[in-house]
Amino acid sequence: MKFPKPQSLKTIAALIGCDYVGADDFQVLGMNEIHVVQNGDIVFVDHPKYYDKALASKATIVLINKKVDCPEGKALLISDDPFRDFNRLSLHFRPFERATSTVAVSAEIGEGTIIQPNAFIGNNVKIGKNCLIHANVCLYDNCVLGDNVIIHSGSVLGGDAFYYKNRAEGFDKLISCGRVVIEDNVEIGALCTIDKGVTGDTTIRKGTKLDNQVHVGHDTVIGEKCLIASQTGIAGCVIIEDEVTLWGQVGTNSGITIGKKAVIMGQTGVTKSVPGGKSYFGTPIEESREKLKQLAYVKKIPFILKKLEE
Repeated sequence: MKFPKPQSLKTIAALIGCDYVGADDFQVLGMNEIHVVQNGDIVFVDHPKYYDKALASKATIVLINKKVDCPEGKALLISDDPFRDFNRLSLHFRPFERATSTVAVSAEIGEGTIIQPNAFIGNNVKIGKNCLIHANVCLYDNCVLGDNVIIHSGSVLGGDAFYYKNRAEGFDKLISCGRVVIEDNVEIGALCTIDKGVTGDTTIRKGTKLDNQVHVGHDTVIGEKCLIASQTGIAGCVIIEDEVTLWGQVGTNSGITIGKKAVIMGQTGVTKSVPGGKSYFGTPIEESREKLKQLAYVKKIPFILKKLEE
């Protein structure tokens, strides 16, 4: 997420009440998670295991819970609770905006687009030309849709990320202030749920088609011309490259990549990244021909045991 205008390090530190290392006027342009940070962004880290990764990332401001050596060209925000303070910044720069109508006045709707009754279009939503938004669709604030997009009834775009910190008093939610971006010629079936990014975008690229009851987690990027069948669950921060097919009831781990033109057969658990151009099946995932061979061998076990008893 980029700030509406550049901020100074001193200003950001004052907002969250923390010490800092760096020049008062060190420029801060935005804030992001580590997998999408860019120059000028804040990233937070609160565990020693990830200090080095955060300090070496593209982020130029690191919100951290220990005073460490500051890398050249970067700045530090020293906080006793970076998770809490990252949330404070999210709420400051993108506060919740209450809806005052079913279709927000600030929404931009392209020529030829049809909005069916009882659809909700939130603040600052942008919808392209010749789209069809069916009844009872919900587009949370800041969603962006391209041209010729179809969304079927009951689907929700822009729900919060499923991202919590386990504290003694309960689960503490990481505030989501990202977006959902849907490119041209995408069709989304009924009762699908697509979560917005924590600070970046959850993206579905041109020509991809989702069946009914598909879930897409936060910050996931789905490539062009993919087919995703019913009851598939895609975790957060997944990259699905172009022309991938996911058949029914596929589930994925977070943070993995599925390569271009891969085919994932039904009920497969995608537990790791897999190269493109191949067919996969099973949990844990393997190339489908190898997995089917293993299943055939398993069927022979009773026959083998019977022979050994004779």
